[in-house]
Parts: sequence; C-alpha cells; structure tokens
Amino acid sequence: MLPQEIIRKKRSRQPLSKEEIDFFIKGVTSGEIMDAQTAALTMAIFLNGLDTGETVALTLAMRDSGDVLQWKNINGPIVDKHSSGGVGDKVSLMLAPMIAACGGYVPMISGRGLGHTGGTLDKFDSIPGYQTMPDNDLFRRTVKEVGCAIIGQTGNLAPADKKIYAIRDVCGTVESVELITASILSKKLAAGLDCLVMDLKCGNGAFMDNLEDARRLARSIVSVADGAGTKTGAVLTDMNQVLGRTVGNAVEVYEAVEYLKGRNVDPRLHQVTMELCGELLVSAGLASSPEDARNKLERALSSGKALEIFARMVSALGGPADFAEKPETYLPKAKIIRPLFADRPGYVCAMETRNIGLSLIGLKGGRTRSDQTLDYAAGYTDFCQIGDYADADHPLCFIHAQTDDDYAKTAAELKSYIKISESRPKIVSPIIEKIY
Repeated sequence: MLPQEIIRKKRSRQPLSKEEIDFFIKGVTSGEIMDAQTAALTMAIFLNGLDTGETVALTLAMRDSGDVLQWKNINGPIVDKHSSGGVGDKVSLMLAPMIAACGGYVPMISGRGLGHTGGTLDKFDSIPGYQTMPDNDLFRRTVKEVGCAIIGQTGNLAPADKKIYAIRDVCGTVESVELITASILSKKLAAGLDCLVMDLKCGNGAFMDNLEDARRLARSIVSVADGAGTKTGAVLTDMNQVLGRTVGNAVEVYEAVEYLKGRNVDPRLHQVTMELCGELLVSAGLASSPEDARNKLERALSSGKALEIFARMVSALGGPADFAEKPETYLPKAKIIRPLFADRPGYVCAMETRNIGLSLIGLKGGRTRSDQTLDYAAGYTDFCQIGDYADADHPLCFIHAQTDDDYAKTAAELKSYIKISESRPKIVSPIIEKIY
C-alpha cells in the first residue's frame, strides 16, 4: 500500500478499508508516514468525513497503536466517564470514588487544561506528592486495590492519537466530528473499559456551543464505541454557567472533597454528578434502575465510603494519607482572597462562561503554552449561579490572586462577564437530554 493512494481515495470521497486505515496508523506510529501525509489525510477526513465503519476502524487502529490494558482478577465491571470540557467541571473527582464505592472499577485517564477549560490532571497536581503519571504497575494496583485511579495518558497508551492530535492542532482539523470521536475513544478503549458514559457539554462555556453539533458528536461517539464493543451512553449537559461554586485547580479539589463530605453541595453540580454516576451504574449492571442507582449513590456518600475511597486513591498515588481529612492544610493558598461585588443589586441572569474560564489564565491558573507553570492556588470561590441575588452583602464570587494588580484586572473582567437583571430569570435543568 502507498500512503498517497490512501490520501487520494479519501480526497476523492471514497471509503477506506480497515486494512488501509490499519496500514496508515501503523505508519504514523512508526514514523514511516510523514507528518505532511498525516496532515493531508486528516484534512481529507475533515472535508469529506468517514462513515461509522471507517470511524470504528480508525478508533481501533489508534487504540491498538500502543498498550491496551487488561484487567485480570478483578471482580467487577471496568467503567469510566469522559467530559468534553467546561468551566468549573470537577465531576470526575467525585464520580470515580462514588462508582468505586458501588462496586465498579474506574481506571480514569484524564487530560490537562485545554483553552478555556480546566484539566482534571492540573487539579490533582495541586495535591502534594500525587503522581498523575505513574507507571502501569502502580496504576493497575491502585485500580485493583482501591477501586479507582485518576491519572494522565502514559507514553504508550494510544501513541498514534498523540501524534495525530498534535498535527490536527496546527493544521486546522481539530473540529472534525469523526476525528474527535476517534481521539476520545482510542484513549478510553485502551483502558480496557466495559462501559463508558460521555458528558457532552453544550453552551457558551463548551467547545460545542450549538445543540445540534453536540447531538451529532454524541451520536457519533455512542455508535462508534458500541461498534468497538464498549457499551456507551451520552448525557448532554448545560454549560451556560460555571458548574459548581469554584473555578481553579486547588479550589476545585477542595469543593470536591467538601462534596464527598456532604458539605456545601451545589444542587446543579450534584444533579450532573448523580446523573452521570447513575447512567454508569445501570449500564454496568451495578443497579437495576435509575432509582436503585440513586439510592446506592446516596448511601455511598452518606456512609463516608466514597470519601474513604478518594482518600485511599490519593494516598496510593503518593499524596498525603490524611489529605481528605484536612485538605486545607495541603492545598496551596493565594495571598489575596477578596470578594467581587456587582455594580448594582439584582439577579444574575447570564454569564459569559468561556470568558470566565479564559480569565483564569490571566491569574496563571491556566496555560497559554504547554510548558507553562501554573499557579494552582489561583481561582474563584463562592461563584454565583444564574438566579442568585447579588448586592452589597452577597458578592458575585471571591477572587484568589497573588497581587493587588492581578485582583483588580480580573475583577474588572469578571464584572463584565456576569449579567445582572432586576427580575429573577427562569432556572433551567443542567440535564439537556440523553443519547443511547
């Protein structure tokens, strides 16, 4: 086979065979296929698409380009959740130990912040000693003994995806639904999953701000994952406002621990977390119905079992053994923690969520370059939600910054991103719809 002939076929809108796709991905992984040829094929796919069979073949070829984890001697389903990214999205931190407390095993391979969205790995990097890039032996042992482990993509899990994504990023082909599907699923399926739930965000703080685009991606992921042998469902959730009451790395970890302790639980964050957990439990056969799943999850929280598993996971991966008991003694703190007040009293009626996420970069809580060092203490707490009343006694949020100048600059930005009205707006559910 010749790579240029495969490119030509897709350029001419012809379907590619499994053998052609396998050949091309093996060449990408080995380096025998040039980056320019990979860029050409991704552009041809971007313009002309792939059918479901081609996308399944591409996903499996990328999955099989490196290690595919096997989970022997584990008495329970291997499950995971993936989010398309949002602002304040710390659901993974609670979901993994909650599912483990109900009998599932969660080998969660997560990423760092991308653009305006926070990264799960960046949150865990704020915990002293926590290894976000352990070797496979420690990863497997933690999942088997604790029930869950949240880590980053190791060097030999879906290495073809790493190469292809880097090329797509600089060649204008990131937004292809088929390539997004293969990129997400190749990493997830390399973890050896039985079941997966997708949390696809939609709104002004999501990568997919259009509902129909989000539906199209959800349908693609569900059909391709099912075709690859992993039972998958998708939940479309609203990202037109910050999820939960915190934005930032250390502050989101603290909110997650408080959630697992049953303290200061934000209703909207709770609804999204319970919905995704419930979908996984039913799909994996760990609950007979959504009601049964909710009961089991509530027991996992109220009994303290989910918190205990979170604590054991942190300790097993190198963090403090008593982190969950007193996270405030370990998490970094900003020099300035100061409230932000609205210019006039009224109800929060809307917010520019993407810009709120981007504003964190100005506080060095997010990256403009992959090699950038983060300020893990930077962020926002007690962040307002749509429908909240703001006045001289009720701030829009508290800004965690290192200097007065950083505070002043961020305060001016945030104030312009949060809209106030005289009347209380209609409150909408964060759950938009489910796709199977």
